[in-house]
Amino acid sequence: MEFNDTLSIGMDDFSNNEDMEIPEVLPMMAVRDVVIFNYMIIPLFVGRPGSVEAVNEALGANKLLMLVTQKDATKDNPVEADLYRVGMVCMVMRTLKLPDGRLKVLVQAMSKARIKDILRSEPSYQVSVEVIEEPEVKEITVEVEALMRAVREQTEKIMSLRGILSADLMMIINNIEDPGRLADLVGSNLRLKISESQQILEETDPEKRLKLVSELLTKELEVSTVQAKIQNDAKEEMSKSQREYFLREQLHALQKELGDTDERTQEIDELERKIRKTKMPKNIRKETMKQLSRMEMMHPDSSEATIIRTYIDWILDVPWQKSTTDILDLVKAKEVLDEDHHGLQRVKERILEYLAVRKLNPATKGPILCFVGPPGVGKTSLGQSIARAMGRKFHRLSLGGMRDEAEIRGHRRTYIGAMPGRIVQGLKTVASNNPVFMMDEIDKIGSDYRGDPSSALLEVLDPEQNFEFSDHYMNLPIDLSKVMFITTANMTDTIPGPLLDRMEMIRLSGYTLEEKVVIARKYLLPRQVKETGLKPTQLKMDDETLKYIVTHYTYEAGLRNLEREIGKVCRKLARKIAEGSKGPFSVSEKTISKYLGPPKNIPESELEKLVQPGLVTGLAWTEVGGEILQIEVNLMPGKGKLILTGQLGDVMKESAQAALTYCRSRSIELGLAEDYFEKIDLHIHVPAGAIPKDGPSAGITMATALYSAITGKIVKAKLAMTGEVTLRGRVLPIGGLKEKALAALRADINKVIIPDQNKKDLEEIPKDIREKMEFYPVKDMDEVVRIAFPQTAPKKARKAGVKESRPSSVPAP
Repeated sequence: MEFNDTLSIGMDDFSNNEDMEIPEVLPMMAVRDVVIFNYMIIPLFVGRPGSVEAVNEALGANKLLMLVTQKDATKDNPVEADLYRVGMVCMVMRTLKLPDGRLKVLVQAMSKARIKDILRSEPSYQVSVEVIEEPEVKEITVEVEALMRAVREQTEKIMSLRGILSADLMMIINNIEDPGRLADLVGSNLRLKISESQQILEETDPEKRLKLVSELLTKELEVSTVQAKIQNDAKEEMSKSQREYFLREQLHALQKELGDTDERTQEIDELERKIRKTKMPKNIRKETMKQLSRMEMMHPDSSEATIIRTYIDWILDVPWQKSTTDILDLVKAKEVLDEDHHGLQRVKERILEYLAVRKLNPATKGPILCFVGPPGVGKTSLGQSIARAMGRKFHRLSLGGMRDEAEIRGHRRTYIGAMPGRIVQGLKTVASNNPVFMMDEIDKIGSDYRGDPSSALLEVLDPEQNFEFSDHYMNLPIDLSKVMFITTANMTDTIPGPLLDRMEMIRLSGYTLEEKVVIARKYLLPRQVKETGLKPTQLKMDDETLKYIVTHYTYEAGLRNLEREIGKVCRKLARKIAEGSKGPFSVSEKTISKYLGPPKNIPESELEKLVQPGLVTGLAWTEVGGEILQIEVNLMPGKGKLILTGQLGDVMKESAQAALTYCRSRSIELGLAEDYFEKIDLHIHVPAGAIPKDGPSAGITMATALYSAITGKIVKAKLAMTGEVTLRGRVLPIGGLKEKALAALRADINKVIIPDQNKKDLEEIPKDIREKMEFYPVKDMDEVVRIAFPQTAPKKARKAGVKESRPSSVPAP
């Protein structure tokens, strides 16, 4: 039983509220783990939506609220069967909105009432109530007086046993002359089960209620007496333990003099030898010896000694001054990189540059690289190759979905189960202070109430700070400047700006058809043959077959699906051999469908081209690489509406408006009537309507499609375009040009219109791709029109085209 300020509150003057008329219909709120009695003033924390709605409804009316207790406190959405029928009508005295959205409400119990009927359950409960009138005690009999004295004495004894006896509290209890009020006040402060408290509340007879409280007090007095005895015994045991500790220390001193040491002494001596043997900075060694001294002074079975022992073990496991020797032979390093990966020259050059600098300046700090590219292009495997080329240990850490800052910085040792962060754990795993540390999916870090891991990474990935990285568990400066950090991401849009600024971006755009065939021949096919248990001589597959798999069974920037398809072929052959067939097996373009089924993709070159006005091919960039984007425009009689479909984002919708404005501004050059656009509706659609699309780079594509639909002209064959358009027809630069060029090449498109300001980005596109394609840099839409529609003069082409393609109901220009 605990007595607190509720006792003093319980004697407040309620006379101002007792005469208030209680309406029959009231909002109702369920409370958990508490039964409210008469004359109580109690604070409540309200968080459930229905409860918040009930409080707001009460505040908007007469501030009266029916409070009942729910039978099972674990249920968040109690139904009628989960609620007691008897509760208290309370007045909301004060409310405070907390930062987490909850309400702190101070309520005053007014009258006991019973729920007659539940009128509404959503969004909050509304009930009809019946006030329960209690009979007045007209005369205090000898029996009642004796019962009240017994309750007061039992209460005083319990408070004395608990060490919270107060003269003020006892004065309040002694001044209460109403047996019902005394029962409610004492009963509300007992440690009772909800069902027992509810039993007291539902008892309307004051004498019976006081007798019930007296019985419960008797039981609580017995429990408190036993509890006090247990506490005294524990205190005596503690004194005994302290005495045993001093005696044990004296015995330890005698054993040391006699040369006879116990296991505890051997453990301490062994730890001390490890500390002196392990290479670590002086300040770290000093702190470790200090912790060892603390551990030596403690009882071996104490929890604090266990925590310190674990902490010392972690200090000894961290490779403070243990590192691997870098391979600074640039020729050998280049051979290793070329052996593991085909292409990716820019990444390989950056690693060789770092090794060259390390050779000239051994004290240089490790670079912070970020590989950005679509899935399956080899970002993670490239990190492993870098570690092998440099002769360093490799450790991978996945950041995808990480939301707790303690994953990076560790937990403080005061918490139960505390441990260092993933950085320190990684150093312990590789046992080296200069590994290649790869952090995958840095663009998919989350954050919540436990902190923001991306903010913790600001210190880790900053060469000016990470030489004294602070882990909350270790609480010692850890030098990370020798670690080579490599991060990977599919896109940079979701990486916070300060974190992005600390990393050197290296983009891996994807592979061309020829590169995929070479990689499949050198790496993927041999690996799958080995994993499926085949012998190299049992499978024959030429480059034309590999090319057919790439073009007809995969459509990706990376190589994952290609390896899956090759693995599928190898598994089917492995089954044949396991069933008794003998090889070798030859797989060709004609037989590949037996293993992989019908082609999943049909290249554009094999499709019948849909050639008509209003259809233009654009280029888009996504986190999985470049994609082609078909823009379709159709005209119909109407009132000048612009209809946009295909799940377009706000930026793309604005690009469509700008494109239409450009076309309307060219009405005179096109010979259109003044009211032409008022008599037609324009419908722009981007296929694959289930996929959201956004971005400004489809601006000139939309403008060209509108121009084509209005004039009836057909766009040049095998032509795609990308660029942002303005109201005045200017073409602005875009991003991801290399990815878009690869996407055009995969779709058998060899002509691409690009913004003039993107000419500099053509250098990033491999020379063999540039030789296969034609790029047309443009500054404005007029240049786009001249390139896209070169076949005939404007007016004649417009009239002929309109006549052939536009329905008769659409007004001619």
